Amino acid sequence: MGFSLPGIRRMLGIASCALLITLGSDATAATLRVGITLHPYYSFVAHIVGDRAEIIPMIDADSNPHGYTPQAGDMMRMTSMDVLVVNGIGHDSWAFEILDAAGMRDKIPLIYANDGVSLIPVAGDNIGEKIVNPHTFISTTAAIQQIYSIARSLGELDPDNAEFFRNNARQYALEIRKLRAEFDEKVSGTDLSKFVSATMHSGYDYLLQELGLQVSAVIEPRHGVEPTARQMADTIDRINLANVNVLFAEKYFASKLSDTIRDATGVEMYSISHISSGPYTPEKFADEMRENLNTLAQAINDVAQDSV
Repeated sequence: MGFSLPGIRRMLGIASCALLITLGSDATAATLRVGITLHPYYSFVAHIVGDRAEIIPMIDADSNPHGYTPQAGDMMRMTSMDVLVVNGIGHDSWAFEILDAAGMRDKIPLIYANDGVSLIPVAGDNIGEKIVNPHTFISTTAAIQQIYSIARSLGELDPDNAEFFRNNARQYALEIRKLRAEFDEKVSGTDLSKFVSATMHSGYDYLLQELGLQVSAVIEPRHGVEPTARQMADTIDRINLANVNVLFAEKYFASKLSDTIRDATGVEMYSISHISSGPYTPEKFADEMRENLNTLAQAINDVAQDSV
């Protein structure tokens, strides 16, 4: 159930008082408490800080961050944070609604994970607003940039541990680079000329662009917004005209549209994780990114084999 802004403010005030009573005078001496809005950021921060900071997810693990509605428990978690790591370009707009409703946007330092990442623009809305693709974490290159950016910002907040954070970031970046190396080995020498893909929406663009794979059609105009009958027909036409042979759908929030497209075009469908659901764990990002890269390698090799 959602809450109005006045209701959020009332709950926040109650939560803040309760938290202060609980923490008392020891609050200022506590370990740095790092809030995160998305699952990948939990993994990034966990590897960076080790046991020298506490990580506080802003929403429950099984909540869908796409179009999330703030809940009462989110207010209490937010008041316990010293800093908050955010996507800030569209994937966690609900976090800013909570901050604004509480009047705390200027009271909690924000780490914008995408500072320094080259963003991919997408079509704007009907008033011409410029919009960028917020799924930067579904990538190895952009993920490494975010890991370094987060580590640097946390080091500024906690100078005593800055070197520790930097060293951990380098080690974690090396782990992510190994994932890309494993992928490159799996597709080495494979002919990519016949590989033509479509996606359910633009969440995979950073990863596919990084790997040099082109997308010929995107099914949903925006994530979670089903195309009109006319848009669907046009998309099916584009898929057929472009000889698309691979369709990528989201693993955990797959739409029935993916089956409709597959049935109408005959393309093979593969699932990619958005790394946005399930338990928060340090290894979640690497585990699911490895699975994504293995899926892409399989799709590439399947297409190459079918074209022989």
